[in-house]
Formats: sequence, structure tokens, C-alpha cells
Amino acid sequence: MDIALLTFNDFDTLLNTVFTIRISNEVLLDAELIELTKLDNYSPLERNPFSIVFRTAQKNEYYEQGIFTIIHPEKGHLELFMTPLGFDSIGMKYEAVFS
Repeated sequence: MDIALLTFNDFDTLLNTVFTIRISNEVLLDAELIELTKLDNYSPLERNPFSIVFRTAQKNEYYEQGIFTIIHPEKGHLELFMTPLGFDSIGMKYEAVFS
């Protein structure tokens, strides 16, 4: 799937579902899609910017920002640049922004 063509609506029905984040060949994390946010349209692009936030069960460790493979049974594999946002009471949150 071409990430340049993804929109807010592609993720709307996937909110609160579980994806897999492939950090490396050896590290796979279950991650729930917990937030989907429309962003101000500051760009001349057709797509309106948006962000998605995943939460893993990590309690103490996290991975630095980078490009990770996001896997979903319906959407397939997506290569996304993700940034750690910090821990909440459940686990670690990671964000991907589509501008």
C-alpha cells in the first residue's frame, strides 16, 4: 500500500484494533491503535494531514524514532517513520504523522 495515498479514513475503522510493529527481524511488538487525529492543513497537498498513535505493553524500555514496519491483517505491511511519545499507565506510545 502506498503511504502517500493513505488518509484519515483509512485508519478510522481500525481505531482500537491491534497491529504488529516490527522493530527488527527479532523484535515484534503488539500495538493498539489508540488515537487518530486530524491536523491543521498547512500544505498544498490533496491529503489532509493526520497522525496516528499506537500503544505497546512496554513498561520500562522503548525504541528510538525510526522507520518501522506496521502490520495489520486488513491493511498489510506499511513502512512508517515513528517517534516515541512516552509512557502512560498502560505502556509506551508511538506516533506516526502523515503530512
